[in-house]
Amino acid sequence: MGFCIETRLSEQMARYLDLATSQVKLTAANMANIDTPGYRALGMDFDAEMRQAMNAVDSGLAARPADVQLEGGLIARPDGNNVSMDREGLNLAEAQLKFKTGVAVLHEEYQRVMSAIHADKN
Repeated sequence: MGFCIETRLSEQMARYLDLATSQVKLTAANMANIDTPGYRALGMDFDAEMRQAMNAVDSGLAARPADVQLEGGLIARPDGNNVSMDREGLNLAEAQLKFKTGVAVLHEEYQRVMSAIHADKN
């Protein structure tokens, strides 16, 4: 039977990774619907969602799904679809960088915790 050690930072990073994953999923859905007439691109305000997630961690509240909304200010084609593959490609690259950064920070946090646990053994 295993055990779980959580720190404030590890919980924050878990929420960060969840949001980065949500962003990737939204981008993938937009890309998959690039040829769907009338489809409107979806997105989320990552910074606002992250602030809410950090407040929830500090308050001991459970995670909630990200607030997804239609992306405004995009130019629609004659068929009503407003997905831009260039925009979505940039969004995907940004989300991937966020995810990789989050994994690296979380890895360092777990290394720090494990070092503290094993410090008494040395």
